[in-house]
Amino acid sequence: MAIWNLGSINIDHVYRLDHLPRPGETLASRSYAQGLGGKGANQSIAAARAGAITHHVGAMGTGDDWVIARLRDRGVCTADILRLSGQATGHAIILLDQEAENSIVIHPGANRAITPAMLEKPLSAMKAQDTLLIQNETSGQTEAARIARRAGARVVYSAAPFDIEAVRPMLPHATILAMNAGEAEALFAAMPGNLPVQGLLITRGGDGAEYRDLVTGEVHRQAAFPVNPVDTTGAGDTFTGYFAAALDRGDAIPAALRLAAGAAALKVTIPGAGDAIPGIEEVISFIANRA
Repeated sequence: MAIWNLGSINIDHVYRLDHLPRPGETLASRSYAQGLGGKGANQSIAAARAGAITHHVGAMGTGDDWVIARLRDRGVCTADILRLSGQATGHAIILLDQEAENSIVIHPGANRAITPAMLEKPLSAMKAQDTLLIQNETSGQTEAARIARRAGARVVYSAAPFDIEAVRPMLPHATILAMNAGEAEALFAAMPGNLPVQGLLITRGGDGAEYRDLVTGEVHRQAAFPVNPVDTTGAGDTFTGYFAAALDRGDAIPAALRLAAGAAALKVTIPGAGDAIPGIEEVISFIANRA
């Protein structure tokens, strides 16, 4: 079994501030750092660090070779990442305050230059036992989901950044819909009633997470592990990537939620996004010490 991720690749520019700027306010940053991010890259790294065979399908500019090297170093298969001339690698401006809260501005660049034709060859290798991860930071999501469902694969769709017009065409092709609490609230307001998916994964930050099985009606809840957060960037992506990897190897939902919660808790104690996602051994040890 393997995980395929049609996912964004961003270079993160991270500025630490005393507080997030108010409208019209100019602030000097306390520090600056550059790192690897993007919801897609983060989820690929999390799935690979959790032990899953993980293929990243995406696009970036012709430079920034360190990004490819960084993904490979963390166990991600990068053969299906396209290098597009005339396109900038996606990047994000991340503002962090002293409480580890963030505000983020994204330039999608090559992430939005992906066409359906670019997906046919890499995703043709997908098998029925595999999982496809998708988020809203690339183009081509619906076509990728159709390919996956034709192959019989599971589709885990992160409806983020939330856009109801992006969500509507994806729902008939998604197996599991992953959202944070705010995104879930916006979705339920826009689409009341039954959703055409098998399950909902809702992360709630310090309040934990839940999985709603829409087939059986069963709800599984997982409390958050208490930690002192340093940087919450990428925590949700870490949770989703670990959750998908756990399902990929056959874990039951409660075990998958617990593993993902441990990984997300560790992630927020380390500055950075993709570069700060912990490995499976560290996560297992962390959870064992809190049994």
